[in-house]
Amino acid sequence: MKTMTKVKGASALPLNQIMGGDCVEVMNSLPENSVDLVFADPPYNLQLKGDLHRPDNSKVDAVDDAWDQFSSFAAYDRFTRDWLKAARRILKPNGAIWVIGSYHNVFRMGAELQNQGFWILNDVVWRKSNPMPNFRGKRLTNAHETLIWASKQEASKYTFNYEALKSLNEGVQMRSDWVLPICTGHERLKDENGDKAHPTQKPESLLHRIMVATTNPGDVVLDPFFGTGTTGAVAKKLGREFIGIEREEAYRQVATKRIEKVRKFDKESLVVSASKRSEPRVPFGQLVERGMLRPGEVLTSLNQRYSAKVRADGTLVANDVKGSIHQVGAALEGAPSCNGWTYWCFKREGKTVPIDLLRQQIRAEMTERPN
Repeated sequence: MKTMTKVKGASALPLNQIMGGDCVEVMNSLPENSVDLVFADPPYNLQLKGDLHRPDNSKVDAVDDAWDQFSSFAAYDRFTRDWLKAARRILKPNGAIWVIGSYHNVFRMGAELQNQGFWILNDVVWRKSNPMPNFRGKRLTNAHETLIWASKQEASKYTFNYEALKSLNEGVQMRSDWVLPICTGHERLKDENGDKAHPTQKPESLLHRIMVATTNPGDVVLDPFFGTGTTGAVAKKLGREFIGIEREEAYRQVATKRIEKVRKFDKESLVVSASKRSEPRVPFGQLVERGMLRPGEVLTSLNQRYSAKVRADGTLVANDVKGSIHQVGAALEGAPSCNGWTYWCFKREGKTVPIDLLRQQIRAEMTERPN
């Protein structure tokens, strides 16, 4: 992996590279509609005034770098408008963006997202399990940051791996409040003097959850404020392509060394739990066409109360009720709806077998790849 300086008028995507320069200029040099996801951790505009000290009078390593300083709210809003506009241009029609911030800037970003036509899907509260205390004792401890997840437009068919997130959360639907620790210990990168390489380095656990939830292997993830490369490191592990943009040379050097040490997980390990809705559609009639069920064969309900005969066109008939496997099941049960795939069974060698087993056999064939 190598770092690059922005090439004016570049047409190809600089995959798995860190681009130097202004993020707006670099994004504007990339092809339109070419990126699947943008993760942005922009300057927070913390408006710090003076040094911050602990009770023992030691100085806190706070965010006082030049890149976080703006002359006014108006200047920060112009900056936000410009980089979001550039990010939206390069997002694919079904692409999405994640932005993260604190109370200093997240509300301003949220308003601008809506102004530009992004469609907000969720705001997520990252509750830090080990936040830095409030040393002055004049405010509440800042124990969280806010993320906003938005699609490029309201009609976007964005990626959301719902079942994968449930699996990450022990089978329970993932909520919009995430309890994760801040970046400390071995994960915290240090410079040659033993100081933090970056004051706001994000934990890999946060990016892992975002990428598993809203991207697929091979997707292109762009980070316009790359810092020390957390986005790139996690993307490489998870088999995603990344593009990093970072203005500061020192951060680019740290990120490059970090990502070069990362090893990609094997292909089988990158597969996540898929939603049933994302599986290939199989019409019941295909089972009849292929001879897996025969016209005239009798199906029985899972509760053994009803039976129906298969017809040549893939419909069922039971007494005076005719229709699809779903319609007939619902009519017999007097229910508003019925999932016929899990309701009906057939007999083979004296055993009762759900017809859904046949559907799964066809789906397996549809997703098999030739050697």
